[in-house]
Amino acid sequence: MRFRPCIDLHHGKVVQIVGGSINDHDTAALQTNFTSENTPAHYAQLYRDAGLRGGHVIALGKGNEGAALEALRAWPGGMQYGGGVTPENAGTFLDAGASHVIVTSYVFADGRINHERLTALVQAVGKHRLVLDLSCRSREGKFFVVTDRWQKFTDEEVNAALLQQLADSCDEFLVHGVDVEGLRQGIQEPLITLLGTHSPCAVTYAGGVHQLADLDRVKQLGNGRVDLTIGSALDIFGGAVQFADVVAWQLRQ
Repeated sequence: MRFRPCIDLHHGKVVQIVGGSINDHDTAALQTNFTSENTPAHYAQLYRDAGLRGGHVIALGKGNEGAALEALRAWPGGMQYGGGVTPENAGTFLDAGASHVIVTSYVFADGRINHERLTALVQAVGKHRLVLDLSCRSREGKFFVVTDRWQKFTDEEVNAALLQQLADSCDEFLVHGVDVEGLRQGIQEPLITLLGTHSPCAVTYAGGVHQLADLDRVKQLGNGRVDLTIGSALDIFGGAVQFADVVAWQLRQ
């Protein structure tokens, strides 16, 4: 298990948001925990200096491409990119330095897996450079993939069968627990347990971290097989968890 850093972008700025608050029809509804005065490249360089690989740059909506490319160029091969990725534009981000591209909405079109689109992506970038984002929300005791910046439920339940099916087409999974994302009130333990038990490939969980001890808790729940992203809780994003302590934890693993 390892810690994976993040750079979330909104209107070209590095932000931390409450995941469930995104609403394309009501921009005033967006709840932001933190907006940075530092550049995306600043954070990428910080992660590079700490030797942290495999983090993600996520563009939340339009107007973020320049900021994303800036971050990717600052840590070549060190970070993944997600946000509006298609077979046609994926090369732009890979050429800028992304190790992988992250995709949700393009693949989960009309509420189901679009196998033609998934095949096109694999052909365009290669299975080894593709991360499928299975970020999800809870409904009736189950977890369902959500798309379009986490606003739309799909019919695809995150379960052992789905993980097994999709692992043949990607290198990793990224899973935000959207219901707890940005709240800093606790991780989604049943989801982490599910991922640690059933994911056939590398998987990163994000959402709800509020203390350093959550790293060890995720390691336990995920059987050491689920990596963890911490965003809003970190001091570099206005939170209480010291980034230096997280790096030190990583070095002990």
